[in-house]
Amino acid sequence: MIMGFSRRAGIFAILAALCFATVTIRANGQFGAPADTSAFTIPHDQLMQPEELNRLLHGGGAKPLVLQVGSRMLFEQAHIPGAEYAGPGSQDAGLDQLKSRVAPLPRNTFIVLYCGCCPWGRCPNIAPAFNLLHGLRFTRVKVLYMAENFGTDWAAKGYPVERSR
Repeated sequence: MIMGFSRRAGIFAILAALCFATVTIRANGQFGAPADTSAFTIPHDQLMQPEELNRLLHGGGAKPLVLQVGSRMLFEQAHIPGAEYAGPGSQDAGLDQLKSRVAPLPRNTFIVLYCGCCPWGRCPNIAPAFNLLHGLRFTRVKVLYMAENFGTDWAAKGYPVERSR
């Protein structure tokens, strides 16, 4: 019986160690430093709330250049009025398209980037686009914060949309 108990205790200890290792690995992956492509790397003071952008677009002052850096299909279905499609920020071709669009602009142009493809923490497009513009030394770049997606955080709140189709 003592032999059986020791064997069970050893197996239990091994299983407990494996469980602890698995939880530790998952926690580090979920709560460790975000990757450079994570929307969470964008500084909080560079974010803009949807209601703030809506006010800017309907106010009497100068309007920002609004660039959508997500999927073309999403843009064609519905986008912020006056926004331009600038290519998916998660792809080299999209970043090249964005770079070409902003190349002739003064570096102090007020630019608002948005995607809205998915929840903020999973967006593959916004951080690469933001990082590109900062690398090009644009000084007035804001990112539209959409916690869930374009439908929930813009359209469903009654803010205006345009359709390409």
